Amino acid sequence: MQANSAENTTKLSSELSAAIKSGLAKGFPICLGYIPIAIAYGVLAAQSMTLFQLTAMSVLVFAGASQFMGAKMIGAGNGLVEIVVATFVLNFRHFVMSLSFMNKARPVPFSWKVPLSLGLTDETFAVSSLHGEEAKKPYGKVFFATLMLLAYSAWVGGSFVGGLLGELIPEQLSQSMNIALYAMFIGLLVPSVKKEWRVGLIAIISMIINYALITLNMAEGWAIVLSTIIGGSLGIFLLKGDDDK
Repeated sequence: MQANSAENTTKLSSELSAAIKSGLAKGFPICLGYIPIAIAYGVLAAQSMTLFQLTAMSVLVFAGASQFMGAKMIGAGNGLVEIVVATFVLNFRHFVMSLSFMNKARPVPFSWKVPLSLGLTDETFAVSSLHGEEAKKPYGKVFFATLMLLAYSAWVGGSFVGGLLGELIPEQLSQSMNIALYAMFIGLLVPSVKKEWRVGLIAIISMIINYALITLNMAEGWAIVLSTIIGGSLGIFLLKGDDDK
């Protein structure tokens, strides 16, 4: 009996170790990708926020695109409601990702699913989806937790480093980091456009609407919110045919 117990303990310990190592291995590429983007965010955000504030945003929000946009909107003097609504609309896809993740990770206890869903980003969701079989393993939850904690730590750490650099480098160089915002959105858009040209059309229409609304003296924050909603609504009809294929 004792021998069997010791053998089972050794087996579980080995499976736990394997889950952690696998999570680290799968999360490392995400970590490498997050650090430079997080540093760019920190440098940009340092123009309008303190080091504590910009790091706290990464700790509590953990969403690159909306943090870049939020930092820019704060720097532009947009109101709190505009910023909250704009980031909510931009991050609405996280609801869909969370539901999909919970469906794929059915064997994972619900008490783990809730905190794990908070660690979902476009990248961690993609990797988790590709390794959905991990959910069926005894320590699958540890695999997902390791993957997400590594990505989270890289993002928060990179943000902090970027905030420090933002306080040290010349102001003109710091302001030039605004280009990182546009570069990141282009980087997110291009792969989708390569797969479906109508995605690019939606983006162009949204930009035109945003420009027109700002020209009509609408506040920049609300212009972003409205153009995003209109663009997303157009996507429902323009991309409807894809669901039938």
